[in-house]
Amino acid sequence: MGGPVRLPGGIALPVQIERVLGFGRSFSFWPLLFGLACCAIEMMALGGSRFDMARFGMEAMRASPRQADGMIVAGWCTIKMAPRVVRLYEQIPDPKWVLAMGSCAVSGNVWDTYHVVQGIDSLIPVDVYVPGCPPRPEALWQGLEMIRDRVKQSRHAYDGLRRIPAREVLLHGEPRP
Repeated sequence: MGGPVRLPGGIALPVQIERVLGFGRSFSFWPLLFGLACCAIEMMALGGSRFDMARFGMEAMRASPRQADGMIVAGWCTIKMAPRVVRLYEQIPDPKWVLAMGSCAVSGNVWDTYHVVQGIDSLIPVDVYVPGCPPRPEALWQGLEMIRDRVKQSRHAYDGLRRIPAREVLLHGEPRP
């Protein structure tokens, strides 16, 4: 009583518990796959027997954002689809991580037109970018490893990872000036 419980070595017990929780969450990352174009095919290849995501606890792609830990945006996003991306992002419980997969999701790629969002990071905050057209499954795996490292290092479920609310970024389907 009167201070945190210390373990041998001087480490506080809550710090150890947070490390264990972060380690456990990193091996049970369940993303919401938002496949918008050809990059989604490479995502499916990563789930196959050759790359075997299941051995790292990532085989479960969530169909519901409320069950997901993060979001993989694979491919280009149109202005018409943008409000749905933002809505799905907002429905994922905190803390949440976003991986932008493919040159179209990262920068718009060759689709520099009026109806394509030039980078998904103009709508929602992105944690990891995986460039390529489409990126190879190995590149996507490396991006997922980077997400796992971020999950491991997060202090606890609500540690101030709050970001700009997506509604401030997008209003009625139009990008904010």
